[in-house]
Amino acid sequence: MSRLVVISNRIADPRKPAAGGLAVALGDALSQTGGLWFGWSGNIIEDGTPGEGDLRVRQAGAVTLATVDLSREDHDSYYLGYSNSVLWPVFHYRLDLADFNASYIAGYRRVNRMYAQKLLPLLRDDDIIWVHDYHLIPLAAELRAMGCKQRIGFFLHIPVPPPLIMAAIPQHEWLMRSLFAYDLVGLQSECDVAHFTRYVRNEASAEELEDSRVRAFGATVVVRAFPIGIDVDEFTRLSNAPEAVETCESMRDEYSRRRLLMGVDRLDYSKGLPHRVRAYRELLDRYPENRNSATLIMIASPSRDDVNAYSDLRQELEGLCGAVNGDYGELDWMPVRYIHRMVARKRVPGLCRAASVGLVTPLRDGMNLVAKEYVVAQDPEDPGVLVLSRFAGAAEQLKEALLVNPYDTQGMADSIQQALQMPLAERQERHSKLMAGIREHDVHWWRRSFLTALEASGA
Repeated sequence: MSRLVVISNRIADPRKPAAGGLAVALGDALSQTGGLWFGWSGNIIEDGTPGEGDLRVRQAGAVTLATVDLSREDHDSYYLGYSNSVLWPVFHYRLDLADFNASYIAGYRRVNRMYAQKLLPLLRDDDIIWVHDYHLIPLAAELRAMGCKQRIGFFLHIPVPPPLIMAAIPQHEWLMRSLFAYDLVGLQSECDVAHFTRYVRNEASAEELEDSRVRAFGATVVVRAFPIGIDVDEFTRLSNAPEAVETCESMRDEYSRRRLLMGVDRLDYSKGLPHRVRAYRELLDRYPENRNSATLIMIASPSRDDVNAYSDLRQELEGLCGAVNGDYGELDWMPVRYIHRMVARKRVPGLCRAASVGLVTPLRDGMNLVAKEYVVAQDPEDPGVLVLSRFAGAAEQLKEALLVNPYDTQGMADSIQQALQMPLAERQERHSKLMAGIREHDVHWWRRSFLTALEASGA
């Protein structure tokens, strides 16, 4: 059996209880092969030399963890700069928030080259290499330039934008050409695959071959959708654990006279949080029977508070929530409960189960696993209703949710009202179908499907 090598921006010890479903799924595969997980250590060396970083290697059971430090200059240009101020906003269709600073791309290329230099001596001839996410798009090209012949796959966790938006990135052709150094490129949705193939057709006269292969830039790559799932059994165990049960019971006790609407997100401009509050306000205005009976709980955990776009978003969101509470609240009823801090993962299933309606309404998302977690956390005898943005990658799979356009405030308010009024039999039927799909295409299916396709791509 070939050894699996995983490369991602951050790594996690898969043995630790705090590790999420992805870490557990990758950890299982890594453990089976005595694999290697490589990434940034999380350490920033203030006076470090750009393009250099100390490599640290340690064992975590059968898995080898290898990490590299970053200098302050590399961190700011590669991570804060190109990855999160260029690629993240553009790939989420927000050209207005992108900072096309010409110096960022040099840091991005420099760090990917350094990672390749640090990783290469650790590789074995028959390794299978799996690279994750937008931070590391050019890593395979750097490895190939150093003579790496192993099979290399890439998975993008965020969406692919339409060709004209992608073309706004300076040196976008170099970026997309880099993907053709991989044997397999995995994307979240069929929509993402369509955007990718349209781009290379328009910009590089690509030829689409059989078996999902695309030829352009003098190379051929397999491009397919592998929608990521969650670890259903692990999340079910979490849902039945004392912390989640206690959270659910305390929420139901505190809000015994209310119907709960729940949103759990990072504070990010891609998540459509202000749009959600405006839709809730419209709900209270158009359907006054929800006044004093419905409560929206908005959990928006901190995210990149040092970036202006995020501090502006926080200010806007707090103003909107305050206005709703001021205009509609009563002495014994606060319409919106807004929380700007992390909520322990072990309590999230209890929050989800207590909510009659789960609101997952991003403006754009690669997948959005909270949508799947909300469904899994429900009581199948009396399930809540998922209201899901059509612009989340999950919408391709979760068709039994109420799909909404987050830009349509009135339409979203109408769908929330539909969710609140939905008969039990319909809720049960929708939940049953959603659960069947989520269980069939869980995170283990995703991992197996990708690695099977990667092995086949090298044949």
